[in-house]
Amino acid sequence: MFQTPTFLIITLALAACSPDFNWREVRPDGTRLRLLLPCKPDKAQKTVALGGQPASLSMLGCDAGGATFAVAVASGIDAAQAAPVLARWQALTLDNMKAMPGSAQPLPVNITGASAGVPVTRVQALGQRANGDAVSGQAAYFAQGAQLFQVVMYAPHITPDVAETFFSSLKLD
Repeated sequence: MFQTPTFLIITLALAACSPDFNWREVRPDGTRLRLLLPCKPDKAQKTVALGGQPASLSMLGCDAGGATFAVAVASGIDAAQAAPVLARWQALTLDNMKAMPGSAQPLPVNITGASAGVPVTRVQALGQRANGDAVSGQAAYFAQGAQLFQVVMYAPHITPDVAETFFSSLKLD
């Protein structure tokens, strides 16, 4: 007879290893971050205004199992401005996904190696894609020195096992 915790762990592990998800470790260029993505990521880079100053924004992202997974890294940010810039970035993300009022909820997250004194946050919300389709989103925000990070997952429905695999993989060396 299976013990409930062991059976649950095996079931979650098998679900996270479905054929839709081919998890692989990636390291965004020029960072000490490593994380798991369920597909081979595309790369993009552009300059954006964050915190009133130009910042280089590098992105990795891919789609798997009906979900979008992405990590964005903003470099060249004044470390003293990290907390307010991350808070604004989170607010902009919720606005862009047209988050339903009251749907944004904090989730636990622990990222070893993140800058001390800068909040590490993770939030989930329900909203709409640009085409009007319903979307569930989860995002984590954190800093390491002059680099700010946003890690996001969007899907019609986010399964807890896939979200846990994705967000628990975040590590800073």
